[in-house]
Amino acid sequence: MSPRLRAWAELLRLPALCTVPGDVLAGAAAAGVRPGRRTLLAVGASVCLYEAGMALNDWADRAEDAVDRPHRPLPSGRVRPAAALTAAGALTAAGLGLAARAGRPALTVAAPLAATVWAYDLALKHTPAGPAAMAAARALDLLLGAATAGRTRAALPSAALLGAHTLAVTTVSRTEARGGNAVAPLAALAATALLAHRLPAARGAAATRGLPGPTPATGTAAHPTTDRTRTPAAGAARTQTPAARAAGTWTPAAGAPAARTRHAAAPAAFAPRPADALVPALAALYALTAARPYAHAVLNPSPQLTQRAVGAGIRATVPLQAALAARSGARAGALLVAALAPLGARLARKVSIT
Repeated sequence: MSPRLRAWAELLRLPALCTVPGDVLAGAAAAGVRPGRRTLLAVGASVCLYEAGMALNDWADRAEDAVDRPHRPLPSGRVRPAAALTAAGALTAAGLGLAARAGRPALTVAAPLAATVWAYDLALKHTPAGPAAMAAARALDLLLGAATAGRTRAALPSAALLGAHTLAVTTVSRTEARGGNAVAPLAALAATALLAHRLPAARGAAATRGLPGPTPATGTAAHPTTDRTRTPAAGAARTQTPAARAAGTWTPAAGAPAARTRHAAAPAAFAPRPADALVPALAALYALTAARPYAHAVLNPSPQLTQRAVGAGIRATVPLQAALAARSGARAGALLVAALAPLGARLARKVSIT
């Protein structure tokens, strides 16, 4: 990689880009639609707006980075501030243009998303409202995927969970340059445990929207339980005892052919299918990705360990998105999102994610 390309990769935080497509795919899954042309356009819009925020972030923090992070592309002189600001504007315009092509509902979500990104970088980042603004941006990014189907309301629960995770990570990141705060990573650790516990709890919601999922009242969606009794053949003599009369059943008279009864298999408990284990597995992966670095930052809130905790929190976004997609019934989409995690980890070995 040439020095110029590496500088831009650092400016745009290339490894973090792997955490972006999952927002839209999880939103589309929550809306109950299969990814299509509009979804791909929304993914492109999301990527552009995210990278616009990255470039704008370094432009806004160039004076602060000159003291705390002089190795960053702008204070080190490898990228000119004017070039970073121009890139932020161009990427924002491209993102809104792609959202417009995805449909008016998508643009209706992308416009406030872009406004939130710019407001965060230019005004809100160093205020108490900063983490909430970043959480709102992530939540809106997920709703962008649902907007391609015009069903943003269906994706609100998933957006809330993703926003809660982002709120925790952003709160930790506020002290990553100087360290010294164990409260933020402790709160993030607790939030991660709570979210990991909450994710599998709602995996049955897919069935209520007609997506694949267990339906306890009828066994399974594909194989409802049956309990059918064949009455004696026409003309066969029948008697009804007092007990049978109360139960509403008949018994054959003496010498009459016995009634044939057929009961479909109806086990009391359903055998777990491989797909049923996907959400808990992804939830566990999410927790394992973030928990240990958070715990290290709690025990020793140094700048180095705090930055590692932030990086782990960002990487944990991918299995969280995959779990959100899986619990909505989009298992193939969930596996596709999860596959981005190794790619992001590989890129993070070459370019810093924070």
